[in-house]
Amino acid sequence: MSDSNKTVFTNPSTFILLGIPGLEAAHVWISIPFSTMYIIAVLGNFIILFIVKTEPSLHGPMYYFLCMLAVTDLSLSTSTLPKMLSIFWFNSREIDFSSCLTQMYFLHCFSVMESGIFVAMALDRYVAICHPLRHSTILTNTVVAKIGLALVLRGGMVILPFLLLARQWPYCRTNIIPHSYCEHIAVVKLACDDTRVSSYYGLFVVLCVRGLDMIFIAVSYIQILRAIFSLPTKDARLKALETCTSHLCAILTFYIPGLFSSLTHRFGQNVPLHFHILVANMYLLVPPTLNPIIYGVRTKQIQGRLLRLFTHKGISSFFLCSGSQTELCAELAGDLVLFSRP
Repeated sequence: MSDSNKTVFTNPSTFILLGIPGLEAAHVWISIPFSTMYIIAVLGNFIILFIVKTEPSLHGPMYYFLCMLAVTDLSLSTSTLPKMLSIFWFNSREIDFSSCLTQMYFLHCFSVMESGIFVAMALDRYVAICHPLRHSTILTNTVVAKIGLALVLRGGMVILPFLLLARQWPYCRTNIIPHSYCEHIAVVKLACDDTRVSSYYGLFVVLCVRGLDMIFIAVSYIQILRAIFSLPTKDARLKALETCTSHLCAILTFYIPGLFSSLTHRFGQNVPLHFHILVANMYLLVPPTLNPIIYGVRTKQIQGRLLRLFTHKGISSFFLCSGSQTELCAELAGDLVLFSRP
């Protein structure tokens, strides 16, 4: 074939995002659940941040990690969905080369950070259940801040090679990305050089970074379950398990779609392209949408604060407790726990 039909973009000014190839006619309809999920994610995570900030009783390691998760979820979904919706609604498919690489960097960076936050939350649950008397001395505010900083640095440094390698490749034949956002594998496939380094490094991130995170979480929960089942009474075991259910649900929501998306991209050659793209989009939207719902439903302290925010003062005051009455009120109100004003 003649080289006259081949254009080399050593540094293309723009890329073209196709959205969901094969489902272009349904883009407007697809945007409805996507935009709904994004609105729920934004509102839910902002409510979590507001509740933790304004409720002094929630100023502890578990809720600080939950705030980190909320900020990461907001950043992860916001880095992709606005551009995605502009494709679906206005057919605005062009994205600047630098903007594309920036989007690619941040969405993978926030994804690695979120994985690390789940590890930190598993550590918090491990210390709280296996070493309850030392929890406040082990996970001090300073330690929590250092963990948060370490997670940010880890995410930024691990994903930096993605950006550096993608910027150096020459791009050939086309600048069209068959995706709704600048995903690493989709961008690298456009390069006309040998990109095995990028592919191998991407696999390393999946297996060694997230894989190690999952192993650490599994080991933590093995120790947690051993401690729980050694408790003397059934009620004590159930209460200890309840403190972990929110975290376990959030972990499953994050890791299962993420692993499925990564594996289908690499090994699912017979899977339709539009299915790949839909799974990848759901991976970025489902966890930020469900996490505030999971923690809002399963965490009694957040339930109580929400009730105080959204119910009539007269009704709320009926349930308010103070000082030593808090535990009694929690039992009388069932799953509802409200904390008194200082």
